[in-house]
Amino acid sequence: MKFETLAIHGGEEITGPHKPVVQPITLSTTFEHHEGSLIYSRANNPNRMALEKLLAELEMGKAAAAFSSGNAAGMAVFQALPLGSHIVAPSDMYHGLKKQLVELFKDRLEVTFTDLSDPENLEKALQPNTELLWIETPSNPMLKISDIKVLSSMAKDNDVRVVCDNTFATPVFQNPLKLGADLVMHSATKYFGGHSDVLGGALVTKEVDDFWQEVVNVQQTGGAVLSPFDCYMLIRSIKTLAYRMKGHAEHAGQIASFLDQHEKVERVFYPGLTGHPNHGVAKSQMTGFGGILSFLVKGNPDDADKLISNLKYYTNATSLGGVESLIERRAAVEGPDTKTPQNLIRVSVGLEHLDDLLEDLDQGLQTIS
Repeated sequence: MKFETLAIHGGEEITGPHKPVVQPITLSTTFEHHEGSLIYSRANNPNRMALEKLLAELEMGKAAAAFSSGNAAGMAVFQALPLGSHIVAPSDMYHGLKKQLVELFKDRLEVTFTDLSDPENLEKALQPNTELLWIETPSNPMLKISDIKVLSSMAKDNDVRVVCDNTFATPVFQNPLKLGADLVMHSATKYFGGHSDVLGGALVTKEVDDFWQEVVNVQQTGGAVLSPFDCYMLIRSIKTLAYRMKGHAEHAGQIASFLDQHEKVERVFYPGLTGHPNHGVAKSQMTGFGGILSFLVKGNPDDADKLISNLKYYTNATSLGGVESLIERRAAVEGPDTKTPQNLIRVSVGLEHLDDLLEDLDQGLQTIS
């Protein structure tokens, strides 16, 4: 079954005599005891079962776990690690998960942040107690590309488990489990949801092993599970995922090329540009380059803010992956400890008409000195 067909038909678990085309929402928190029955909605629910089955199939894994947010999904992995474990993570790791490791797990886990776009840095960062390699590619917000296959091979040689954050690429464009990763993580809020109205997260595993069972234990006992309604909404949104991603990527590629040649832009970060330092790696492991790009304005943070304030079709807001275009000066959001350049702007390119998006950016750039 092709991806587009699976996305439409794979998430419907139809039961009952009336055979609805779309699986209804099961709001009941408890279930009558009988052989094979569910017990309690925190442990399992028909809508979550359908979503998890669909996500596992889309990522070509054996099982999936849906969470109430992407941060909850990432935290479940960290909570499943033995006390004192060492983690290697990217230096520009998504700041929400990085904040967890630096603040919430500071007395429980050790972590080394390094630039994983250069595999040699992994070799330097490995320690005797390293248990986990966390890959994020493309990365947020610098759009760095890490070689999943090479890094996974190095990790396996050292008995290190590999998790890959696949939020930006989605399984439409990248399949980390096929490249050597053990688990895939998603902020389902982003492209899976696709309309900026669902909060969720997910993990998909290559094998149902002891570590995965511990992750599921964290999910079900800890209770940060996705609600039946949000599961329903995600299944509904995923039906159009492949077509949305193709549109996002097409628009992002055109806008990246436009910005790359603009006199008021210092640099563009987008893996689809041939000038990207790891364009070759991206091309080898991705079938499309996604809908996110970042760029440096020639000027200071005030110039970047002025550009953003003069746009009509780009909403100045956090998050990404929706049908509408979003834009923000990322360092202003990440806080005083950010290493993101102050004049960097991240764009989640939407599905508005490309001409409108290009014209809007051009007029906005003309307003800065």
